[in-house]
Amino acid sequence: MYEAYKKKILSFYERRKRMPSYAEIMELTGFRSKNAVFKLVEKLVEDGVVDKDQQGKLTPRTLQKSVEGIPLLGLVEAGFPSAAEEELLDVMNFDEYLVPNKEASYILKVKGDSMIDAGIREGDMVIVERKATYKPGQIVIAMVDGEYTMKYLRKKGEKYFLEPANEKYKPIYPSEAFRVEAVVTAVVRKY
Repeated sequence: MYEAYKKKILSFYERRKRMPSYAEIMELTGFRSKNAVFKLVEKLVEDGVVDKDQQGKLTPRTLQKSVEGIPLLGLVEAGFPSAAEEELLDVMNFDEYLVPNKEASYILKVKGDSMIDAGIREGDMVIVERKATYKPGQIVIAMVDGEYTMKYLRKKGEKYFLEPANEKYKPIYPSEAFRVEAVVTAVVRKY
């Protein structure tokens, strides 16, 4: 439950750009006593999530950088033109959006054009995440016969193979070693 309470408090901070009061934490967590809130706050301080100033007011510690974001102002039509209205919908942090599991993620720069029809071009950056299991249909980083590549993971019967997203290339059927290292979770392209 501690993680759920911490998440609610962090979400409050992200939305309102201030830490909640003890009364607001009671409301967020459903606690019936300020003593329970006090114990939760002490745990947050102990874990380095927040600090308390001399008046007991909470201030973010490690949150400051992680919750800064860019305003999400609305939607833009990619089909037929429509009236655009600027409306602050939220504040978005790309770090949290693109890399929810930092401990298991890393970035690779793309070389080659075998995944062009999947929207992945040479020079793009892909964010990949190590996972315990992988499913056919995912774009993966795999080691095939001693070399690494990025392709769609496919399965035919009981055998896995890799399929490019460019008709110029043929599927890769491992002859010896085959291991999926990570799954592609995002593509980043800067213009």
